[in-house]
Amino acid sequence: MGTLEILEVLVQRLDGPHLRELKVIPWAAPILSFGNLYQARVATLGLNPSNREFVDVSGTELNGHHRRFHSLSSLGLTRWSDAKLEHLKKIQDSCNHYFAGNPYDGWFQALNKLIVGANASYYGIFADACHLDLVPYATHCKWVELSTSQRSALIKNSGDALGLLLRESAVEVLIVNGQSVIEHLQTVTGCSFVREVIPEWTLPRRQGDGVRGYAYTGKICQISGIGLGREISVLGYSHNIQSSFGVTSKVKESIQEWIGHCAGEVYC
Repeated sequence: MGTLEILEVLVQRLDGPHLRELKVIPWAAPILSFGNLYQARVATLGLNPSNREFVDVSGTELNGHHRRFHSLSSLGLTRWSDAKLEHLKKIQDSCNHYFAGNPYDGWFQALNKLIVGANASYYGIFADACHLDLVPYATHCKWVELSTSQRSALIKNSGDALGLLLRESAVEVLIVNGQSVIEHLQTVTGCSFVREVIPEWTLPRRQGDGVRGYAYTGKICQISGIGLGREISVLGYSHNIQSSFGVTSKVKESIQEWIGHCAGEVYC
């Protein structure tokens, strides 16, 4: 199953009532990847796309040169069941060329600085990294604002997409951003990653010993029952770089060095 076939399935699911009950933005196209999946040897992993990929601060749909991804209106459609091959190719192109357009740099630049340690980057003509999500659909609210049952249902209803996409790719290293993503990935892969306390990653607090930082390593060969056809190395860190309170420059530099060291062992 190629990426266009995967996309066709994900698009058609948007017309069903179930995803709407899970706070999915019904008019926003599913996002296969941020950046070209076929050129990536490194992929970062998050939970699901931010609504800011489709709307501005006031909730108005992005248009013109501000637009990042396609929607029903930008494709001239009234419902997703009307989508043809030409529409799917436009959605795919917007994913492949995301970092050459108007990327959400406020979020991705922080991650890009970490993967530099693995000699990878989202940006430029030689970009060899992309970003993937456990769930390819943007929701009206943040992941933490969804109920536990809504999160579980989203992963159950679309968790196969990540496995199908990674099977199509040449990704060697999956870098997992934050404890919540790590826990969900362990669930859908049936793996328990090796956890190690990294003292240099402790986040300082005014009182107490601070918030510990953990490194996770492992290998995966299937996701939600979808065989990947190979083993992919997983490197995870417990702090969410964008939202964990008090992630210092020193901690980020240490995570970058750790990623570089571990990725180097994978490439050898």
